[in-house]
Amino acid sequence: MQMIDLSRRQLLAAAALSALPPLQAARPKGYLVDFTHLFGDDRQRFPYHNYALNQAAPKPVETYSAWVREAKIDHTVIIHSEVYQDDHGYLEYCFEKEPSPGYFKATCLFDPIDPKTPARIEEIYRKYPTRIIGMRIHAQNDAATPPTTSGGVRNRDLRDPGMKNTWRKLNELGLGVQMQSIPYHTPEVRALKEQFRDMPLQLDHFGQPARGTEAEFKQVLGLAKLPRVYMRVEGVGGGASANRWYADPSKLAHMVYDAFGPDHLIWEGYGGTMAAFEQRLAQIETLFGFASEADRAKVRGLNAMKLFGFPT
Repeated sequence: MQMIDLSRRQLLAAAALSALPPLQAARPKGYLVDFTHLFGDDRQRFPYHNYALNQAAPKPVETYSAWVREAKIDHTVIIHSEVYQDDHGYLEYCFEKEPSPGYFKATCLFDPIDPKTPARIEEIYRKYPTRIIGMRIHAQNDAATPPTTSGGVRNRDLRDPGMKNTWRKLNELGLGVQMQSIPYHTPEVRALKEQFRDMPLQLDHFGQPARGTEAEFKQVLGLAKLPRVYMRVEGVGGGASANRWYADPSKLAHMVYDAFGPDHLIWEGYGGTMAAFEQRLAQIETLFGFASEADRAKVRGLNAMKLFGFPT
């Protein structure tokens, strides 16, 4: 009888433990660099642009700074959002309110085919010479959709002479390009990169494999043969039901790792909440579990620290 009662107590204790929230995952060793958009909560002071694609929920720098301290993120690159277009007022505010001196660096956003853009890039760079690391360029239109020539800063023609002028200015200043482009545009991206071989080029969102065919994505992988090309990797969906050519995300991770190598992979970001942070850390372990811990440490933050000149 006593043994039966003891077993019941053990079962009750086990049930109580199972109901508790899981313990917070330990922060891995090494550097962690986040990439994020930030959005002010004062829409009167920092209004979204008329050309904004969406009305993003606020993600103010004050709240974000509290999170990076909790998660022990070493540095963050702010990806200046399209909702503000070429108005960098909130980005400058973030520099003023950063968690610690020198914590933030950032990309800028201008119309890449506008003749005034090279001068505007130089102006913001001279104002923040240790903060601006490059410019983000969007090319998301497919073959059936022509490039834009005005309006919101997105989907400009990568073959436009103004685009080359913008890349030239970025190269002269020692800055880089962050391409958010679908695989269809890879030949034009390659043509530009071949003219500015020493300029760092980042490819966003795993190269967006789901928005192209396997043949097109192999062209994306071919960019790894050019100097200073980096792939920004992240958690990706898969499965036959998703109708993706790669089906299994681990196949995609192996392809990208084999092409770019561990020194040219950069983790996309850590989410901005502790729940998302733990999820992203687990994704790195799942996607790149075949790599050594030293190589995963490079992906988590060491590569970004070196590329963007954060002190190590």
